[in-house]
Amino acid sequence: MRAVALVELAKGAIVLAAGVGVFSLLHGNVQQFAENLVHHMHLDPASRFPRIFLDLASRTTSHDLWLLAIGAAVYAVVRAAEGYGLWRDRAWAAWLGAGSGLIYVPLEIAALLRGVTLLKIITLTVNVAVVAVLVDALIQRRRERRGAKRVS
Repeated sequence: MRAVALVELAKGAIVLAAGVGVFSLLHGNVQQFAENLVHHMHLDPASRFPRIFLDLASRTTSHDLWLLAIGAAVYAVVRAAEGYGLWRDRAWAAWLGAGSGLIYVPLEIAALLRGVTLLKIITLTVNVAVVAVLVDALIQRRRERRGAKRVS
């Protein structure tokens, strides 16, 4: 459970860092940042994906950035709460983790159906393993409660 708690805390921290990065762009030039990033990564700005990225950056408004930053903050808070709850062995956190993990499984399977990559396989495997650990913990907790009722 503690390993899962650390994974959830790490996911929250990564998204929070990304959200802070997005927030820092509020008063900056998003287009210039995107162009610098494409250049820094040695990508051809005329090729398909860098062009899509640059086009999106040119249409991004401060309202969009606020929404992304707020969404990242909410996600990070939920992951931090889940990580804390899992670390403290709270049932609500196991339910939250299993439920939120299961939401991604159909999306990950759909992504695999579009094309198999090692990253997609690892992502699905880790997510299913995390859900399995959390569901197993919930089952064990229920068995322990039933056993305790029989003893009393």
